[in-house]
Amino acid sequence: MKRMNSWLAMLIGFVAVLVVIAAIGWWSGRKVKTEEDFAAGSGKAGTLIVTGTIMGTLVSGQATLGTAQLAFSFGISAWWFTLGSGVGCLVLALLYVTRMRATHKTTLVGVIVEEYGTTIDYAASIFSTIGIFISMVAQMIAASALITALTPLPLLAATLLSACLMACYVIFGGVWGTGIAGITKLILLYAACIVGGSVALWLGNGPSGIMGSISTLFCSTEVGSLHALTQPEAIDATFLSLVARGPLHDLGSALALVLGVISTQSYASAVWSAKSNVCAKRGALLSAFLIPPIGAACIVIGLYMRGTCLTADEAAALISLGNTLPDGMLILENTAQVFPQFIIHCLPPLFSGVALGTLFVTIVGGGAGLALGAATVVVQDLLGRLTTKIQWAKVKLALIRIVIALLLFAAVLCSLALPNTMINDLGFLSMGLRGAVIFIPFTFALYAAGKVSGFWANIAVFAGPLAVLGGNAGGLPFDPLFVGIAASVAIMLIGVIARIIKRAHETNVHPS
Repeated sequence: MKRMNSWLAMLIGFVAVLVVIAAIGWWSGRKVKTEEDFAAGSGKAGTLIVTGTIMGTLVSGQATLGTAQLAFSFGISAWWFTLGSGVGCLVLALLYVTRMRATHKTTLVGVIVEEYGTTIDYAASIFSTIGIFISMVAQMIAASALITALTPLPLLAATLLSACLMACYVIFGGVWGTGIAGITKLILLYAACIVGGSVALWLGNGPSGIMGSISTLFCSTEVGSLHALTQPEAIDATFLSLVARGPLHDLGSALALVLGVISTQSYASAVWSAKSNVCAKRGALLSAFLIPPIGAACIVIGLYMRGTCLTADEAAALISLGNTLPDGMLILENTAQVFPQFIIHCLPPLFSGVALGTLFVTIVGGGAGLALGAATVVVQDLLGRLTTKIQWAKVKLALIRIVIALLLFAAVLCSLALPNTMINDLGFLSMGLRGAVIFIPFTFALYAAGKVSGFWANIAVFAGPLAVLGGNAGGLPFDPLFVGIAASVAIMLIGVIARIIKRAHETNVHPS
């Protein structure tokens, strides 16, 4: 009976959060009358709306569940997702906001098309959409992991429910929905993360106690042998290093987040939705300082769970070796459940439900924001060039909503095929791919207008992401993003030199 009461209390808290956010989304959706309202808020958003929109997408399943999951396996190096996001928002605010808004465009691809010509748009749109879609899959995996931790629903039902809620979240609210709801989520999420991190520190007897539990579990034990982590030095190097997976790997992950923030339509839409440059800058700056602490709290939770939990694979391996499982150990079916299982087992039931509901809405909002960004690119930068009829406001709005639904359906299929994938690995790949496509040509368009021809920009747009994808497939010992960015920069610089030589030649041939 006590267990049933606890479950009902959690369910009440969970449903209460969903109802509140749904009500906000419905109310805000009434503001949407045109495609401009939907995709860019018609330039009416204040600082908090901009912050909420950015945070609503960035602080998602990857920043929360993904960070806790990665910390469970690699300790504080999991911070790079939220730390890199914060740095990316800072760079966006200081170096890009003013120049972006001066273009009077509504998409990143629209900016580079204006500079390099229409031949570049299809490649840039396709590759950037692929990058965004990969992140949508990560959000779907996170959402379904949370639902399966809370309810007896099978994975298929949990995934379909996640997709339906993402669709409702964004289809009826657009930027206004994600922005206003993002503010609400942000308040609830901070409460959940701060309380969760504080409880983890208290239960674990502080940082030293948490690390002591991990050392006890791993040092000279069969569990440690499973991971080749039986010595204190190896344990510390894995869980207390910012570059536990290798300096070039982890720094590449950080770079992916910085470039990805600047190169993602979702965050660009937030910048363009602002009613002024000041509001846009303040919104990005506020996001820069608010995001990293959430990651730190999730890392504490992940480390605490590492010292008190076993994975299902670890438990099976120990049993096969004839060992008994340590007393009081929680068994995790999937490491993506690290954060939700902590909330369920370590926090009061009603607060657990509120926290789980907040995480779920955060994940749903993140997936919805990504879907909105991808759909905007598809409709405006791909389909919009096929027929002038798409330029009609009502047609464009309807198409954006249809494309969102199709993208979410595809994300469902992919997430079901990849249920045990490390969430943040998909996030890093997604951000890196977006950065490799857009960042260098976009930066040249803003800072070196007229210096590179469309020919060289087209080559750069292809070379960057293909280098990243090829590097991932080839198993490079470092993040392939370095290769992708280097290739893109080199090609654009060749373009600059080529134009200088061409102009010098024209001057010599036709002297004034």
